[in-house]
Amino acid sequence: MNNAALNYRDETLVSVVLCFYNEKLFLGEAIQSVLSQDYRKWELVLVDDGSSDESTDIAKAYASQYPDKIFYVEHTYHQNKGLSASRNAGIKKCRGSYVAFLDADDVWLPGKLRYQIGLFADNPSATVVLEASLYWNSWRNPRKDDVIIPVGAAEGIYKAPQLMLALYPLGKGAAPCPSGIMVQRAVLRRCVFEELFRGIFQMYEDQAFLCKVYLKETVFVSGACHNKYRQRESSLVSSVHDSGNYHKVRSYYLYWFKDYLHGQPFRYKTVEKLLRKAQLPYRAPLMYKLKVDLPQQVRKAVIRVLVRFGILNYSKSW
Repeated sequence: MNNAALNYRDETLVSVVLCFYNEKLFLGEAIQSVLSQDYRKWELVLVDDGSSDESTDIAKAYASQYPDKIFYVEHTYHQNKGLSASRNAGIKKCRGSYVAFLDADDVWLPGKLRYQIGLFADNPSATVVLEASLYWNSWRNPRKDDVIIPVGAAEGIYKAPQLMLALYPLGKGAAPCPSGIMVQRAVLRRCVFEELFRGIFQMYEDQAFLCKVYLKETVFVSGACHNKYRQRESSLVSSVHDSGNYHKVRSYYLYWFKDYLHGQPFRYKTVEKLLRKAQLPYRAPLMYKLKVDLPQQVRKAVIRVLVRFGILNYSKSW
């Protein structure tokens, strides 16, 4: 490895944006995981989205203790403006060449920043790095298993719009978690967070950002995992599913994405085709029922009958 590469890995400033709203139970642990990084050239921007619990005091205490490394930001009048607005507010304060995101209830392993900076050094065409995430179940119950979920595409470089076709919410592959993402700061001028994704629709605010990334950037997908994505019943994702609002939120995103695509200077015909397919249950529910849902139900029923009578082996049928 040459000296230029070594200097790049050790001297590049990384800005970390950590937004929080009433996260007193987990915020300190998230901040400590940044302080524990073995890559030392970082700054941490803590964005308070109008918290009413002790998390405001926790954040201010860290900023006071590390005034050259940790910075506290809040909206005017301590407003609650949503996660996307908070991310954008934090980005405005960033000075680093690269920006990484950490959700307030997640944590990083100590080698996260160094490893991802190394990936940028080794892959100079990449403007974004994504990595796998550990779905962290054992934090509350040690008997529960943790599961590493890789990004749903093989490790390597992807040009636009390949990942849009491969990953959720249009493709079948798993999407990355925000705490596993690092980008060149210039990316955030081309791909801003959409502040209209608020309330329950905030569940898709990261997908609205990522779809822009998939359409505009060169992305390196890493199979490594340096972040722990805390699983909890009170999370937004869980509450949206439990309240029966998942399809309402998904439909909102799909119609927003349709408008976004129409505003682009280029046509993405393969993406548009997938989008039309994804919208079918909401745009034409009867047609979807007849063309997709009903045939799938019939197929499953036939397979269950064949398995029951020993005509098909269960393990080979699904």
